[in-house]
Amino acid sequence: MTSAPAKSVQRPTLDQSKAEAFSQKMVGILNNAGIALMVSIGHRTGLFEVMSKMPPSSSSEIAEKAMLNERYVREWLGAMVTGGIVEFDPITQAYSLPQEHGAFLTPAASPNNLAVTAQFISVLGTVEDRLIDCFRQGGGVPYSAYARFHEVMAEESDQTTGEALLDAILPLVPGIEEKMRAGISVLDVGCGSGRAINLMAGAFPASRFTGYDFSLEAINKAKAEAAARQLENTYFEVKDVANLWQQDTYDLITAFDAIHDQARPAKVLQGIAGALKRDGVFLMQDIAGSSFVEKNLSHPLGPFCYTISCMHCMTVSLAQGGDGLGAMWGEEKARAMLRDAGFKHVRVTCLPHDILNIYYVVTR
Repeated sequence: MTSAPAKSVQRPTLDQSKAEAFSQKMVGILNNAGIALMVSIGHRTGLFEVMSKMPPSSSSEIAEKAMLNERYVREWLGAMVTGGIVEFDPITQAYSLPQEHGAFLTPAASPNNLAVTAQFISVLGTVEDRLIDCFRQGGGVPYSAYARFHEVMAEESDQTTGEALLDAILPLVPGIEEKMRAGISVLDVGCGSGRAINLMAGAFPASRFTGYDFSLEAINKAKAEAAARQLENTYFEVKDVANLWQQDTYDLITAFDAIHDQARPAKVLQGIAGALKRDGVFLMQDIAGSSFVEKNLSHPLGPFCYTISCMHCMTVSLAQGGDGLGAMWGEEKARAMLRDAGFKHVRVTCLPHDILNIYYVVTR
């Protein structure tokens, strides 16, 4: 008995132009990934700041001014030149940072210093092995696994929140500044290192400010800063904000990029609603975006936000046995959860200085 001839499998024709375009895209991704790491190093070593104040200079002159090793500086400059960030004159062998580039890379550029944000790439890279285990086995990576996360987050918050808090963010709540000058009770949920609390406490000495965060490291930093600034109207406590049992206590509750990290965000929002006085306001800053991936295709930081979400926000929640809401929970989901928590009025605002976040002004 003879067997039937094997049927040939018809393979789809490869679109060569599409394949070539994608290969070029991948080459660009690899280059940009390397540049992101080098930008982080340039920020942390102060090289961008030094170069922004120097005329075109040799690698030795730059290294000497920055008090760094010349060989490392020279190799870093190679990445910066080929990456189109630093300019190089092959005749004079001089390197220079264009003013237009320094406007997004130096401390003086804040709140537009994107070199601060580039640090997240290397911070997240430290947990890659643990995250891969989570892909295979479930669970999550805890906050404690992230070296320098609170340090970088505080620096980022200084730009997006701290510098605009008094002039742009608080004024989103009608009349709140007058009330804070007169004296009210304010709670910051997930306060981190306490930058926002301490800034408000210094500006409004008649008001009382409380900060809750479950990170002992962050709370200790918040207390140290308050002590250094001799603030007597702040109180910080290590606390799981899912257990916020206070009722009708606060005139204003804030949460700056904190709700999406929570293990039980719905419970946190319910606790916030209960802890507000009847005429109180909840001011929530969170990541801008939609709950639907197809609506985020034009998001200017879409891939970055999903990466941050996967490698930090979602997984730290799952590490606590939580919901794993993630940074890209989106405005639609946020509105629904706020409504379910008992809030009836939600106003959403974008601020021109901050393409990463949106602001919710919420009342019962």
